[in-house]
Parts: sequence; C-alpha cells; structure tokens
Amino acid sequence: MQGKNIQSRKWLHLLLNEAGIGLIFVVLCGLFAAFVPNFASLNNISNIFTQISINTVISTGMTFVILLGGIDLSVGSVLSLCTILAGMTITNKALPFPFALVGAVGASILCGMICGFFNGFVAEKWKVHSFVVTLGMLNIARGAALQISGSRTIFSFPAAFNAFGTMAVGGVPVIFVMAVTGVSLGHFVLKKTVFGRMIYAIGNNEEAVRLCGHNTRKYKISAFVLCGACVGVAAVMYMLRLNIASPILGAGFELSAIAAVVIGGTSMSGGKGSLVGTLIGAAIIGVLNNGLLLIGMKDFARQMVTGLIIVAAVVLDTYRVRLSRLFS
Repeated sequence: MQGKNIQSRKWLHLLLNEAGIGLIFVVLCGLFAAFVPNFASLNNISNIFTQISINTVISTGMTFVILLGGIDLSVGSVLSLCTILAGMTITNKALPFPFALVGAVGASILCGMICGFFNGFVAEKWKVHSFVVTLGMLNIARGAALQISGSRTIFSFPAAFNAFGTMAVGGVPVIFVMAVTGVSLGHFVLKKTVFGRMIYAIGNNEEAVRLCGHNTRKYKISAFVLCGACVGVAAVMYMLRLNIASPILGAGFELSAIAAVVIGGTSMSGGKGSLVGTLIGAAIIGVLNNGLLLIGMKDFARQMVTGLIIVAAVVLDTYRVRLSRLFS
C-alpha cells in the first residue's frame, strides 16, 4: 500500500509539472494546426523554432535565478548592451574575421557576466532584493548601450557571420540547435552537479544550507553571473538572426523570459522547477504568439495576452504548490 501511495504521488507531481505543461503545449499546437491555415507548414514550424531560440537561452539563465527565489529584470537591456559591444568588435576593420568573431562573442558573454555579477553582488552584499537591483541595472545597461553606440544601429556584419545565422542542421535552424544545446547543458548542471543541487537547496531553505556551513552568497552570485552569460550568448544569436546590433533591442524580453520560466513550472518562491519545463514554457509562448499573429492579432493585443499568461501562470503556481504539499 505504501508503494502505491509513493507511486501515485510521483505521477501527481509529474502531472502538475512537465507532463501537464507538455499536454497544454500539444493541445495548443493541435488547435492552431486545425483552425489556422499554414500553421503546420514546415516553413512556419522552422519560423517558430527560430522565434523561440533567443527567449529559450535567456530563460535558461533566468531559471537559475528564479529557482533561488530571485528575479532579473535587466536581461533585455543587458542584451542590447551586449549586442553593441559585439557589433562594434565584429565590424572592426582592423581585425581579421576569425579574431573579430572570437572577440565579439567573448565581449558579449563577458559583458553579460559582469552585469550579472553586479546584480548578484549588490543584492547579496547589501541584502537588497534582486527586483530593485536589476531594475536599476535595466536603466544602467540601456543608458550605457545608447552612450557607447551614439544611439545608432550597427549593421554590415561580415558575410560569413550572416551566412552562419541562416544555416540549418537537418532542416532545423542552427540558432535553435544552439538553444537546445544550452538547455541541455543547463539541465545537466542542475540535475547532475553539486552546484545544481545547491541551487535547489538554497531555494527551498537558504538558512538551513547556511547553517550547514555552505557559502550561500557564492552560489547566488554565481547564478546571476550564469544568467548574464546566457544573455550574452542570446545577444550573439540575436545578431545572427537579424544581422543588426542596436541600443533599443530587448525591450520586453524580461517578461517573455519570466513567463517561460513560470509557465514551465518553476515556482516564483524558489526551490522547484526544471529546464525541461522552461523549454516547454518558451515553446508555448512562441506557438501562441505565432498562432495569434497568423490569425491577424495586432502586436499590442499579443502583448496583453502575454501579460495575462504571466498572471495566470503565477496564480496556477500557487495551486500547484498547495496540491504538491497536500499529496506529499
């Protein structure tokens, strides 16, 4: 009898998390495929893969932060700053293309990591909630991007760089392959490493982890640095996709990333969630935006829908937590 109870609890937990979210994704795809012309075409499916790639990578880093009970509102502005630095590097005529490419990627990731370190360090050093700190970084990064670029858009990237962005692997866009690779690496870190286990433990009970002798500040700052690194990678992917770098890019990206993480089953209070769920959450947002666009819904209306989804996901999260505790 005890074994049956344990098994039933496992099935309930699965239903409340990845399986339930996956079912919503399948139903959503089925509805759009049945009632929206061209939704299920290979060309549109490829478009969806491309559209969700950048949000998937940003959401991967955001998952680590939210698992700790934090939040990062600066990811959109940091992305714009990363693209400016990378764009200025890769268009530098004094550098041969291989060196310019490596420098651009390195500058983008390093910029994201520095911004993430600032967020984590200030939040932990002075015990300021990450909401406030990252709200400040949102303005700092946006202002820095405008100042450094002179408020201009950078384009005319090398042809080889642009060509790589349009490549496909087995019919799948290369930037989606990059996104899935990032999620896979993040999933491995969360599930198979000490660092990942500590992220969950701190999110569940930080004080208990601290009393066990662990430096919780180190792990929390590292999570923000990792989130910044993901933003740096996403910035390069954005440049590959649109072939531009602009100080006004990334507006609203933080909302899409938070929505993907919360829809994917990660609790805003921390300690519960997975990157598999985050990937499905990002896919749900991408499919929904694509389907609504195909039926003619305007951009402002789709933003309203995204906002409603975030609210609904947070409300559902409270019920999911209650049910999980009830049957645990």
